[in-house]
Amino acid sequence: MAQLSRCGKKVQQQAMTDRRRFLKRTASTFGLGWMGYEGYEQFVRGRAPSNGALVFRNDAPLPLDEYSRRAEYWTLRGRDVECLLCPHGCVLGEGDRGFCRTRVVDGGVMHTVAYGNLCAFAVDPVEKKPLYHFLPQTPIVSVAMAGCNLRCPNCQNWQISQAKPEEVMRHPLLPEALVTLTKQRSIPSIAFTYTEPMVCFEYVRDTASLAREAGIKNVLVTAGYVNEEPVRELAKVVDAVQLDVKGFDEAVYRGLARGRLAPVLRTLALLWEQGVWVEVSWLMVSEWTDKPQDVATFAKWIVSHLGAQVPLHLLRFHPAHRMTHTPPTSVASMQRAWELAKDSGLQHVYLGNVPSLGGGQTRCPHDGQLLIERRGYQVVKNRLKNHACPACGTRLAGVF
Repeated sequence: MAQLSRCGKKVQQQAMTDRRRFLKRTASTFGLGWMGYEGYEQFVRGRAPSNGALVFRNDAPLPLDEYSRRAEYWTLRGRDVECLLCPHGCVLGEGDRGFCRTRVVDGGVMHTVAYGNLCAFAVDPVEKKPLYHFLPQTPIVSVAMAGCNLRCPNCQNWQISQAKPEEVMRHPLLPEALVTLTKQRSIPSIAFTYTEPMVCFEYVRDTASLAREAGIKNVLVTAGYVNEEPVRELAKVVDAVQLDVKGFDEAVYRGLARGRLAPVLRTLALLWEQGVWVEVSWLMVSEWTDKPQDVATFAKWIVSHLGAQVPLHLLRFHPAHRMTHTPPTSVASMQRAWELAKDSGLQHVYLGNVPSLGGGQTRCPHDGQLLIERRGYQVVKNRLKNHACPACGTRLAGVF
């Protein structure tokens, strides 16, 4: 390794000082008082094991509290524990915390520390997920616990996705309580959203199982970066998935999200194969994923591997988190990507965050009749008759 000159060392020391000042300002500006500057420093400074994912050494919140449970999907690896939930495959020693911040080792056993310690609870329109072909015009209970197994620099919910569950708990609700509350409010579905629900696997599975028994439908809003067996297990109790694809290029996944594309495509195909209703979103991040031709290539993949009836939501990027100086996606790029995706054979391509283009309307794939008219997240008019076009009788794909 090259040696730093005296001048270089001085510059490096100044950069470190500036970085600390920046982190302190960030903690203050973005409401990180619950974490503190030292906590923020700790979670951006994990050590990297051989698998390439950062883990947090000696960071388990011991003793474990009532919001922890024995985890699923792990195996012993010598004196360590290997997580099998997602493709990162974190290898943890005693007292360590995984890349997702939700899984720790205590007593040689992997535990989840995200079990009912919700950081977010809301009742949203289902269109906000976005889901346009799933129980349109209905409310959906939306919950989240902190944690994520990706590191998107443009994350709009980074204050909770990049935090630890025990630091940001605001709404303690165990599975039975959440299902009871949803049923009491006569709300037809629950969404596990805002962060990455797959890293809270045990809570999602248990809640979804109880919800299904109670006649409540379950939705995941996920990036889909998870191994095959957990997907198969959740597919038994989940009714719909909104899957956020970060791009259609391995280099983009590594650079933008610290993940890989192949496992995400596998998750998409597996969910569809298992009969789960799937809608896909693509955030067109300026200078990263805003090329219309890339969107068209992905649209063709959807048609050939899933089907032309799968909805694709193209979302406009707005500066956030560590990409506040990146410009919003150009409207021209959005419009061109929209046109190319439709030309690729997809029947339902939507635009989000671009109200001027009117890309939120659902039309009949056979005769082009306007079936569901939307203004933002609000359904202005639903013209479906028995879930079909009133003019030609073509049945609209989805869950109605």
